[in-house]
Amino acid sequence: MALLGGIASAAFFTSPVAAQELRVATSYKLMTLDPQFADLNENTSLLSHIYERLVYQDERLNPVPGLALSWKRLSDTQWQFKLRENVRFHDRSPFTADDVVYSLERVRSVLKPPSGSFQSYTQSIKAVRATDPLTVLIETTASAPALPLALSSIFIMPHPSSGFRSTEELNSAAVPPIGTGPYKFASWQSGERLKLTRNDDYWGGKPAWSEVDFRVMESPAARVAALTTGEVDLADSLPARDVATLKQRGVTVVSASAARSNFLQFDVDRDPLPGVTDKAGKPIPNPFKDKRVREALSVATDRPLLSDKILLGYGTAAAQLFPNGLPGTSAKLVATPPDYEKAKALLAEAGLSDGFNVVLAGPAGRYPGDAESLQAIAQNWARIGVRAQPVVAPFSVFATKRSAGEYPLWYGGCSGDSVSLCLDTVLASPNAERKTGANNYGRYRNPAFDDLLMKAQAIEEGPERNAALAAATEFVLADYPIVPLYHFHLIAGYGKHVSAYSVHPRGWTTAMQAVPTGE
Repeated sequence: MALLGGIASAAFFTSPVAAQELRVATSYKLMTLDPQFADLNENTSLLSHIYERLVYQDERLNPVPGLALSWKRLSDTQWQFKLRENVRFHDRSPFTADDVVYSLERVRSVLKPPSGSFQSYTQSIKAVRATDPLTVLIETTASAPALPLALSSIFIMPHPSSGFRSTEELNSAAVPPIGTGPYKFASWQSGERLKLTRNDDYWGGKPAWSEVDFRVMESPAARVAALTTGEVDLADSLPARDVATLKQRGVTVVSASAARSNFLQFDVDRDPLPGVTDKAGKPIPNPFKDKRVREALSVATDRPLLSDKILLGYGTAAAQLFPNGLPGTSAKLVATPPDYEKAKALLAEAGLSDGFNVVLAGPAGRYPGDAESLQAIAQNWARIGVRAQPVVAPFSVFATKRSAGEYPLWYGGCSGDSVSLCLDTVLASPNAERKTGANNYGRYRNPAFDDLLMKAQAIEEGPERNAALAAATEFVLADYPIVPLYHFHLIAGYGKHVSAYSVHPRGWTTAMQAVPTGE
């Protein structure tokens, strides 16, 4: 299938010239100028001003043309990408297929862990070559129907005269970072500030802002204060508790549900489990091996309470891994109010009518509402006789203990470019050869689901694939391997110099999403 047309990453920012600076308070701390060093939102967001991708994901997460104007599958293992004409890098050198080959080869062959996190997007690629200056042919080791979506995560760099640029060389800024993007690099203070200037020769039209100044403010209170006083024009990752005050002071607040979910995950593998006992404190067999127990805890969880009260309305109660309506999600899966009587009946059927004790672990402050949600869930479960003890810790401590197997049940999350990725990493059986189950810390295994997922992933991007992913999701969640909780909302605010801002579900913060006042 080929995707054609004029929709591109420029869709968010093509506008008349405005000699205006945009000042942004961001939670994202850019720690490198290497666009291929680490697959983290802070790098993706900020460096997307300078560099571009072959394929872009729009606000519905659909792949649309970026530097590649179109693409099509020539065979089961070959893809052809046609590139845009008349695109130039910031140094005025022309963008060609050789730059694509260089960029993909740098990810595939040069960058090594810990700076090789983008290699997951290229693991299916066997060879890349330029068949003419504006055509790239990619051969894969096996069928790779979602290759265009995978390439939406990789920035394209200009190829040097020889060799490959090192991360150290790029970070030195001895040669300024050069891309094809709407803004040029001006200056960078690691972890503190990134300044950009408009690329007047941008292929998609002159960008809206003459200059962009990103100021790193990790403290939410600092971002709120800077926005309130007019020190900045735009701020991201705002706390829900401050929204009312910001609105009273003339700030416009916008939000969108993040392309992610937070959930509870069970250890269904070990027996017995640490932190699980009867009411007398004696160890019992792993209760989470019984689907009825997992279902009981799920139906006893008050998701609307979490989204409405804990997240103050800036969250959506979840019944699956991505918000309903995004590609691959199921319209049939809808969060419902708790049913405590049904939960009690299920526990009784499982021989646990008296309930049990369990440690409920999670991070503190990593995600909106994380620690508070655990307290609320513990109160929910107390109504069916399950005494949950919330145990929270800084994320680094929590993650280490989770990996070490110290918890029986915990709060987790997943986000990414598609629901397929989260199904693959969270719910698919751990399999080193297929590289599935990387975040399946509970070691849940469901061969029938694995088969459904593999068949769905073998279908090319489009309605048929989305329907198959939705069906696989319905099938696996009927077994209650996790308890979806909520999709928290991404909240941003802007002042009088901005007339509109579009929140992207991937959590990106860019000048391209902001429209100056007067346009």
